[in-house]
Amino acid sequence: MIEQGQEARVMVVDDESVARVSLAEILRLEGYQVATAASGEEALSLMSKSEPFDLVVLDLKMPGMDGLEVTEAIQSHYPGTIIILLTAFATLETAIQAIRKGAHDYLLKPCPIPEILESVRKGLLKRQQEQQRQYLVTQLQRTLSELVTVEGADEIEEIAAPQSSRFLQARDIVIDRQKHVAMLRGEPLDLTPTEFKILLCLLETPDQVWSPQELVRRAQGYDTDAWGARAIVRVHIRRLRKKIEKDPSQPRYILNVRGIGYMFSSGGEAE
Repeated sequence: MIEQGQEARVMVVDDESVARVSLAEILRLEGYQVATAASGEEALSLMSKSEPFDLVVLDLKMPGMDGLEVTEAIQSHYPGTIIILLTAFATLETAIQAIRKGAHDYLLKPCPIPEILESVRKGLLKRQQEQQRQYLVTQLQRTLSELVTVEGADEIEEIAAPQSSRFLQARDIVIDRQKHVAMLRGEPLDLTPTEFKILLCLLETPDQVWSPQELVRRAQGYDTDAWGARAIVRVHIRRLRKKIEKDPSQPRYILNVRGIGYMFSSGGEAE
């Protein structure tokens, strides 16, 4: 976990020497520990030989492995690392691919330095919040386990009852609104903040259909067009289903209502 006062470890990956060195120096002046790599292959090699990096700023178009391939590899081996993609060849398709592969942000070159620094700051804050969430999940699981052992299930129900506004249960999923954690059959779910907000939104209104635009507004706090919202939400729903459904191809919890949106089923079968 990044402790207060501890320098975050950042890597800059870009095949253009001037861009790479310049950005690395700016980040050092901001107080970060910075390493650099001229290719995706070099970046992955460095990551395998050192302490985990908190954040990677990555060029999209590079010889050899491109930025999307490197993003996928980092997410596979170092899922806690935040990734910011930079590109001079932006398209909506590549932006959606970047989000699907786990990128935190997608910035267009030439990007103003303040914008890059703000993205880095937000990315590191996101990592810190995720680490804190993981810690709280562990603590909550331990507390529930101790309560079961010491007090028994009936006692837990009595304790939880007055806090109904804090805890939300639908079928075998329990959400703690206060600590932003979710559990499935007593086991913690490893959800991103956006996944948690979408799941909470659906659980609060079982059997009510939410459009993708409504879910984006609720989970991410901004408005987007219908096409963009469908693309964004589809990614998060797919990830949620992998985490909560026994068979994601035959969902029983989060159902799709064709042409309208998604809902959490209070007990029905998938279509």
